[in-house]
Amino acid sequence: MFKDNFMFGAVMVNEEICRNFLEMAVGIPIEKVEISKEKSMIYHPEYRGIRLDIIARDEKSTHYNVEMQVAKKSHLGKRARYYHSQMDMELLLTGEDYTLLPASYVIFICDFDPFDKKRYRYIFQNVCRETGLSMADGSTTIFLSTCGENEAEVPENLIKFLKFVKADLTDSTRDYQDDFIRKIQESIAKIKGSREMEEKFMLLEELLRDERAEGEAKGLAMGKTKGKAESVLLLLEDLGPVPDELRKAILEEQDMDILSKYLKLAAHAGSIAYFMDGINHI
Repeated sequence: MFKDNFMFGAVMVNEEICRNFLEMAVGIPIEKVEISKEKSMIYHPEYRGIRLDIIARDEKSTHYNVEMQVAKKSHLGKRARYYHSQMDMELLLTGEDYTLLPASYVIFICDFDPFDKKRYRYIFQNVCRETGLSMADGSTTIFLSTCGENEAEVPENLIKFLKFVKADLTDSTRDYQDDFIRKIQESIAKIKGSREMEEKFMLLEELLRDERAEGEAKGLAMGKTKGKAESVLLLLEDLGPVPDELRKAILEEQDMDILSKYLKLAAHAGSIAYFMDGINHI
């Protein structure tokens, strides 16, 4: 299903699909979108685990962070604040003056009603409580909910999309009479038919299980580390020849936490060089 974390990310890295979605969610025309693939669907130690979201920017340098939320979580507002700050900090670290910061959007697609007001879309911007004046800081947070009931106040295509997100496996394949949803369905079918994507999906499922695991029995540790190391090498070998020094370092690593991070990094790496650069930050 589209709301599955891996499938959502795999579909949304398609720049045309992402652009169509952002236009619909934000309500403004967007000429072009560029996906930051090195920052989407990745493992970041500082985020405490798997981060499956989409980082994009448009032709006006407006930045977007899109995340699927299937289970209801507390503190989504603070999560949005954190994402906004991360986007701003990355821009400032490149030397940009804060006065030149572009607009930024954090968008959550929620398979629940985050505020229990039965709305399909909640848009938050910084405004003055006394006067209603906008701070005009360029930051916007949008929550899309599959549980809305205010059809008359929301574009029809957004409602169809959210119904598609909410659909179960059978209902997600029906004809929604919508070109955008048809593009998503075609993309899902293509991804499911890809052997490489199927393998990465299975690996990611393993990684998510690892995230939830509290620990492993010490008596099985040695066998598990060897198996984990071999899994890392199996993924890397699909990318090209693995340098002997790198192979030796992976096989000799005994820390399960580090090997899990290696496996997560290898699952999304596009090259051996990318993986080697990534392990320097673990």
